[in-house]
Amino acid sequence: TTRLHFIADRLVTMTQDIYKDPKRMVEDISALGLRHVGYGIPTDLFGPFVTACVQVIRMLTDNDAAEEAFRWSLSLISRILTRVINEGSTIVMKAINANSGKQLRRAVGCAPRGKRALWMLNIQVGTQSISPLMWAIETGSLDAANSIIIDLLTIRADRDRYYYGMDILFERHPDVIKRLCMDAPALMTTLLDGLIWRSRTTDNGQRRVNYYIRHLLMDDNNEFAKATEWIAENNDPKLVCHPVVSLVTDMVWGRVAFRTFLFG
Repeated sequence: TTRLHFIADRLVTMTQDIYKDPKRMVEDISALGLRHVGYGIPTDLFGPFVTACVQVIRMLTDNDAAEEAFRWSLSLISRILTRVINEGSTIVMKAINANSGKQLRRAVGCAPRGKRALWMLNIQVGTQSISPLMWAIETGSLDAANSIIIDLLTIRADRDRYYYGMDILFERHPDVIKRLCMDAPALMTTLLDGLIWRSRTTDNGQRRVNYYIRHLLMDDNNEFAKATEWIAENNDPKLVCHPVVSLVTDMVWGRVAFRTFLFG
């Protein structure tokens, strides 16, 4: 009941604010619509909801102008929400709502390689955007989130170039390690494993391994990243023993911190 009262209060406030500041309200309603995409709300419920609200107002007032103003503004809000939900309900978001890694892999398989990462990191409707990856983490759809991380950190190629979603991932979500440590620590190993490339061939019994650790060392402003701090605050001994974390901490200690510690 408390939740319904809150929704009713917000509804009345929005129908008034759309007359006062329509530009801001369109942006707020678009953001609300994108959240409803994540909730999997069917748009065919908006029509009956608007009708029911108008009927309630009709019983509370005899002022036809007030009733018409309420009906018009609420109908406009409903149409904006419907448009945003329809545009934002991509096959990726549907897979996240179902928490299906298999369905998500099938969905991104339709994407061009140059836009594959964006399908999983950004849905833009008007001026508002939502990240499918962050939504999957926030809602506990960890199977879908795990598949997104694996797909982003898989190296692909065509005749023109290689595709690797690491840079796009950290540009879109510089705090992805912090978010994972807080909300989905089970996915940290998946993320760190994706920052390692191992050659399929051996040379004299040795296998080449590449570690992609730039974003764990430096942020977008070329300052020292907080990734190590976030991992340490997670208090997970198995995580700090991961090869990527060990390489980062050993590099920072051996090349930077050791000399300062010794002579400082």
